[in-house]
Amino acid sequence: MSDERPDLAPYAARSSSSRGRRYPEEFKDDRPAFERDRDRIIHSAAFRRLEYKTQVFVNHEGDYYRTRLTHSLEVAQIARGIARKLKLNEELTEAIALAHDLGHTPFGHAGEAALDRLMAPYGGFEHNLQSLRVVERLEEKYPDFPGLNLTFETREGLAKHSSYHDRPRPKELLEYELELSPTLEAQIINLADEIAYNNHDIDDGLESGLIPFDELMEVPLWQEVYGRIEAKHPQASPRAKKYTAISHLIGLLIQDVVAQTQRNIKESGVETLEDVRRVGRNLVSY
Repeated sequence: MSDERPDLAPYAARSSSSRGRRYPEEFKDDRPAFERDRDRIIHSAAFRRLEYKTQVFVNHEGDYYRTRLTHSLEVAQIARGIARKLKLNEELTEAIALAHDLGHTPFGHAGEAALDRLMAPYGGFEHNLQSLRVVERLEEKYPDFPGLNLTFETREGLAKHSSYHDRPRPKELLEYELELSPTLEAQIINLADEIAYNNHDIDDGLESGLIPFDELMEVPLWQEVYGRIEAKHPQASPRAKKYTAISHLIGLLIQDVVAQTQRNIKESGVETLEDVRRVGRNLVSY
């Protein structure tokens, strides 16, 4: 099997060191394991269905606004950029990012809350756990096994995408050793998710009129960034200034995550992936 980029950090996850898949398979090509995971996710029915699941606005309100599909692509792009700067495994990072919302309900978090109430007698509903069920059992693409048969590391990233402090841990999560930290690649997804939706909600909010521009200008960080853009490009259209300001905000947050994570890694003294798992806290942070 071919492996990833030769300059991966020693604490990065590697396809060649993966814990493997639940069901043995024979492959016709030598793609790295995490790259194969990413490809299977992209070709899954659940991934296509994200097109009509919306973040905030319902689908018929217009094709400008984000859906779970466009959000997942944006998270993957941000996450992969962070992984590249930290010399982590980009394919694993991208696979987890693309799959992180596969189990989400329609109608955003309001839909999830409603379904959670309805499912309370059966243990409730949590979309991260549902994402795991999708890739482990619900997708029907192969004759020899249920689900997508992804590697342990990709599935672990989904299992550990959110905490379960406020509810009992489902038995199906026991194999993922929730007491241990996930890979750094998985840790990136939480922050890439935040960076994507916080900034793109500004875009959608301004476009829809739900966020008045004057009120946004009262936020110090936005005021500072937008002011710089306006001073540099006074003749630009308001829409161009908005896009540029959002792009700058995303860049600032990515730079902050990379710099702080590099400090955390250095201070923690981790040298291997096992060190990362046993450090007891997430090292990827602002």
